[in-house]
Order: sequence, then C-alpha cells, then structure tokens
Amino acid sequence: MSPAALFWIPVLIRFALIGGAGLAGGYVWNFTGGLVVAFVVLLGLVMVQLRYMYHLSRWLDHPDEVKLKDGWGSWTEIFAKLYRLRRDDQKNRAELAEWLSRFRLAMSQLPDGVVIMDDVLFLEWCNPVAETHLRLNLDKDKGMRVTNLIRSPEFIDYIILARYDEPLTLKIGDRKLIVRLIPFEDRRQILVTHDVTEFDRLETMRRDFIANASHELRTPLTVINGFLEIANAEPHLDQLTRMQHLKLMAEQGRRMQNLVEDMLVLTRLESIDYPLRKEIVHVPTLLEQVHAEGLALSGGRHQISLDINGPDIIGGMDELRSAFGNLVSNAVRYTPEGGEIRIEWRVSAQGPEFSVSDSGIGIKQEHLSRLTERFYRVDKGRSRETQGTGLGLAIVKHVLARHDARLRIDSEPGKGSTFAIQFPASAAAQGGLG
Repeated sequence: MSPAALFWIPVLIRFALIGGAGLAGGYVWNFTGGLVVAFVVLLGLVMVQLRYMYHLSRWLDHPDEVKLKDGWGSWTEIFAKLYRLRRDDQKNRAELAEWLSRFRLAMSQLPDGVVIMDDVLFLEWCNPVAETHLRLNLDKDKGMRVTNLIRSPEFIDYIILARYDEPLTLKIGDRKLIVRLIPFEDRRQILVTHDVTEFDRLETMRRDFIANASHELRTPLTVINGFLEIANAEPHLDQLTRMQHLKLMAEQGRRMQNLVEDMLVLTRLESIDYPLRKEIVHVPTLLEQVHAEGLALSGGRHQISLDINGPDIIGGMDELRSAFGNLVSNAVRYTPEGGEIRIEWRVSAQGPEFSVSDSGIGIKQEHLSRLTERFYRVDKGRSRETQGTGLGLAIVKHVLARHDARLRIDSEPGKGSTFAIQFPASAAAQGGLG
C-alpha cells in the first residue's frame, strides 16, 4: 500500500466517524443536537492530533530525552518511520565516530606531523607530533590562523608564494623540519612536517668524521712521504740520520695503524651485523690484564693501584676490555709523571661499577659533554704528544650503549678526573663476587 493511501484512508475514516456521529445525534435528538455531537467528536479528534503534534515537537527538540508513543491511526506509521530514521541516524553517527576515532588514532601514531586547516589557514586539527614540531596546542590554538601561530618569515613566504610543489626547510628551535602543504578537498589544506634533525646531525657527523679522519691520516703520511723523499734525494745519508728518520716513520706508521684499527672497531660496534656476543666475564682476570697494560704504558712514571670488590658480569669480553683499557690508557696519558691512578671495581646501589680516577690535569666543565664525540680533543697538541687517536671515548660510548651502561665523568682542572662506568644491576652474573 502506498504512503498516500496510508495517510488518506485514516483521514476518510475520521470524517466518516464524524458524519456518522452527526447523523446518529440528529436521529436521536434533532439537527442541532447532531451538529453538537459532530463538533464534540471533531474537537476530540483535533485535540488528539494536537497532542500527538506536541509530543512530536518535543521529541524533535530532545530526541535523546523524550520517547515517542505508539501513536494512533496515521501517527503509528509516522512514528514508526521516525524511529527507523532515528535508528539509522544513530548507527551512521556511531560508524562515523568510530572512523573518526580510528583516523585520529592512526594520525597520532604517524612519525610525521599532520595539520588540517581550512581554506583561509585556520587550524582545525593536528596530531601530537605536529604539536611538538610546530609548538602548537590544539585545545588552545584551534580556530586560530596558522600563520599567526608559526611566526617564521620563511613559512609565511612559502604560504604567500604558494610554491607547494617544493617542500620548505624550516628551523624551529633546535629542530630542523621539512614542511609541505597539500591542498585537500575544496576548502581544506593539509600541512605535513617531517623532522630531519637527527638525520642532519648524523650527516654533519659523517662529514666531520671524514674531514677529521683525513686530517689525522694526512699528518703521519706527510711525515713518512717527506722522509722518503729525503732518502731518495740523498741516498748517502749518514747512518744516524737514517735511523732517526726510520724511527720517526715507524712512529707515524703505528699512529696510522692505531687510527685505522680504532675506526674499524667503531664501524663494527655500530653495525647491526655484529650483535653483542654475551658471556660471563670474569672481571678480576680482565682488570688484572688492563692493570698490567696500564703499568707497561706508564713505564713506572705513575702509581697505579687496583681494587676489585665486585661480581662477574654478563657482556662481551673483548668490548669491555677495549672500554676499560681506553679509560686506563687515557688516565696514564693525561696524568703527569709521579701522579696517582686508581682502578676500582665495586658494587654501587645501582649495580656493578668500574671507575678510573687520576690526579692528572683535569678537564673544564664546558668540555665534558663533548668528550665522547669522535676526534674531539680538549688540547689537540697534547693529544698528539700522547699518541691518542681521538676515538677512544667514542669507542667507550658505543660499548656502553651495547651493554645498557652509562658513563659518568667528574673532573676539575688541576685536580684530576674520574671516569665511571655504571652497569645495570641485571648485568651482574649469578654466583656472587668474582
């Protein structure tokens, strides 16, 4: 049955009831009585319709609070359709809310920042990464113009010139960002930010490493080539001069060899192809070897003591020997003759701890944070005198990272330094003290 029939049939029935009521009243009383009865019936029907219309109006204003009644006549079908429409609308809203929640969750998990703006650059939404990158606050900044929030001349020029086919490199605080604006729909735009700070830092480190390595290798090569040229130009040099030249060339050759070996060690430590091979390291034996090497390097010029009161640990034997040995050799190199060096292995509140303390020249505070950088030297001239490669503490840093340990440096110019390696408690091997 068509909707029109569903509407008109009840209406005709009502008119038939009114007419029937009027005829019955006229037959029982008179014509006037019939009209009165018909009017009363009509008034009752109108009141019923007004009641349903009022109830419908209340429901339309507050659909979640007011419940529709079953209705009567054509109102039954009307209310049924409204219920179906309401149910479909609630279902669509729930699905839309679910998809919106999924979208926001997906956007919040992206490594890049996403900002959604309208056609006049008013902020509508952004993910947490964009808040961090661009220093935004969605709760406070929503509805504000993005060019007023990101006060950068380069960004404003990028927006005004509309060169969206090329990304913009933007510096905000200590972050370097690649920014791209993408038109979205007719009245929306998406701003995408990608943080390249770490990549830029690594690229700078790579360039510096190549430059520094080339510089470090050039000096001994220049010395060796110079002496070889002298030997070729003057084949009849006296034996003493020739021996001095050979000695200097051998020293420079060893310096290059040490530098290349340290660079290879760093490369191996950074490579994912060389995972840490864990084993139980008998620390007393290891430290006795390191202590002996320190005594040999010192040549009797220092007092070097060894105190062992800690457990065996789980780690890489060769890597730990390299880290411990670098700290001891640095202490020997930078401690004047007659100075004291203490090597200690103990258990702290945080876990096993290795430390090397010396009475050497000390280090100024502004240098401490950069000591583990490759080729960083506090005193370049003194580093060359002591035959250091400039990579020892960088090696220590990478070894500790692979062992979940950390390096602590305490130093004061003229009063010496303490380099301590703090291992986690979980590094201790079972079985008590070593």
